[in-house]
Amino acid sequence: MAIPVAWWAGFLTIWLLYAVAPTHGVLTVFFDVAYVSFLPHLVGRGNLVEGNSKLSAVRSVTSIGGPAVAGPLVGLVGAPATLLASAAGMAMSGLLATGIRKREAKPEPEPGEHPRLSWDIKEGLRFVLGHPVLRATVLGDAIFNLFLVMNQTMLLVFLARELDLESFGIGLILSGMECGALVGALVATTVSRRLGQGRVIWLAPLVTCPLTVLMPLATPGWSVYVAAIGLSALSLGGVVRFVAQASFQQALTPDRLLGPMSATARFVSWGGLPLGGVLGGACGAAFGAAATLWIGAAGMTLSFLPNFLSPLRTMRRLPAEPAAEPVRRDPRPVAGRVTPADDGPR
Repeated sequence: MAIPVAWWAGFLTIWLLYAVAPTHGVLTVFFDVAYVSFLPHLVGRGNLVEGNSKLSAVRSVTSIGGPAVAGPLVGLVGAPATLLASAAGMAMSGLLATGIRKREAKPEPEPGEHPRLSWDIKEGLRFVLGHPVLRATVLGDAIFNLFLVMNQTMLLVFLARELDLESFGIGLILSGMECGALVGALVATTVSRRLGQGRVIWLAPLVTCPLTVLMPLATPGWSVYVAAIGLSALSLGGVVRFVAQASFQQALTPDRLLGPMSATARFVSWGGLPLGGVLGGACGAAFGAAATLWIGAAGMTLSFLPNFLSPLRTMRRLPAEPAAEPVRRDPRPVAGRVTPADDGPR
């Protein structure tokens, strides 16, 4: 909302954009962590795969429809009015969220204990990194995201410079990727049921990521659109993996730790995104766009290893009960609670 208003008032500057962009990013992370943590309370732990699948389907539809509407809208009413419409849509999303009737019980601290953000962060890190399945999923995610960004950094360069595609052709290929994501969301529940919800997490990247090598093998002409099938398969496999993986993470996590777990998983998984962009640009400059796409495809494929080498290799179903909570190691004294410091000789 601030950008179109500032434009109409004549006060729009690059510094305002610098302020709005990170603010939007921070609030997006808050929303993502909150909705992932709230979903088990809303749909129940027995419906996590179906719930995540439906949310992914809605997200895919908006990813396809949003750009399709945005282009003509910018041409019709201009960029500022389009941004205003986007802000109104986000406000409507928040308004609809207030209509959720089910309320989550607020975690109660122990007697005499005062919540502290730094302690919650440490507890989330210890729980995620100390559990073999959660540790494997976030490590696999981090590897996948790093090489995905490397690949995507050079994808547009390759399509425009090496394959001589115009904006329409590039848009068609990118839309095909979103269509693959939509198909993945629609079949995720069925695939997880048939192959096993644990196995799907490592099988999806192993099967679909190698198909992305079709793109650097393509030449100007019809082979480009055959190669686009590989990118659609990448999106399909990514959504199938995400649905099964998010469901496992939620099922394994006690209610009290859902928020810290989600925040920790995103911190580890997304931490390499800026590095992926830098490495993608550096590899593109040093070896060329096609070689960078090869490197990205290889790295994304190898992201299956952490999950394959974990207990997920043979797990077929979501755990029936959350994992045990880690022993609290809060160094602060709490009224009524004995700590090692005041427990006398041992």
